[in-house]
Amino acid sequence: MDGDWLEGEVGDFLRSRRARIQPEEVGLPGHGRRRVPGLRREEVAQLAGVSVDYYIRLEQGRGPSVSDAVLDAIARVLRLDETEHAHLRTVARPQHRRQGGQPRRQPAPRVRPGVQTLLDGMEHSPAFVLGRRMDVLAWNALGDAVNGFSRMSPAERNMPRQVFLNPAARDLYPEWSAVAATTVANLRLAAGKYADDPELCALVGELSLKSEDFRRLWADHEVRECAYGVKKVRHPVAGLLTLPYETLTVGHDPEQTIVVYTPEKGSETAERLALLGSWTTV
Repeated sequence: MDGDWLEGEVGDFLRSRRARIQPEEVGLPGHGRRRVPGLRREEVAQLAGVSVDYYIRLEQGRGPSVSDAVLDAIARVLRLDETEHAHLRTVARPQHRRQGGQPRRQPAPRVRPGVQTLLDGMEHSPAFVLGRRMDVLAWNALGDAVNGFSRMSPAERNMPRQVFLNPAARDLYPEWSAVAATTVANLRLAAGKYADDPELCALVGELSLKSEDFRRLWADHEVRECAYGVKKVRHPVAGLLTLPYETLTVGHDPEQTIVVYTPEKGSETAERLALLGSWTTV
């Protein structure tokens, strides 16, 4: 993949969203033969109140000056959620993402000492910091005990690589399919924001080349922010852990996210984590 690795993203994204909506859902006749599932481009243009030619140019990536009002209307017609709506605004305006020239390699991200101190203070909660490419940048002792970050090489400390390229991932995550889908949706969201990041481009290329599952999920064009949820992990020592999680954005660097597992106090998972934590301090 080169610097234009997201070329055509807006068209692919809009086509995938058109395919989700049946004409009857928006008050249009659904009879007759259709070459593609869902709404036609002409129908989206009509419902959004724009000309067909204008909408076609937008899908072809030739609408960099498209207004918020038009994008809002299209988002309404396609029933985009808040995250999808924001993603559409990003990918519809490529000049807002790339200001010309070749993509620039980003400096290696650093986690402030104060953030590491914060992690270390969470003695009863596994916690770690993710960067824009879902690289693991820092962790606390219990986060390491659960995930084994210190035993990985720097390249392996990347959540998408762990999910799709680690042979043990399907055993580690009992609900692997859900974890995989969420991981790809979050990575695609980042790809829209940071299209000029060559290392992110290389990561997507690597995963596309090495994992059929990744290619399939990437082609779905789902976008989702992993702000909170529940992840199940089958730990080789502690057993099955049910781990609710919350994410916090680091104040000085919005590209860094703190992920904290928050098991319910007194739960079986909390007890297993306490035992695991005691072993790590021995």
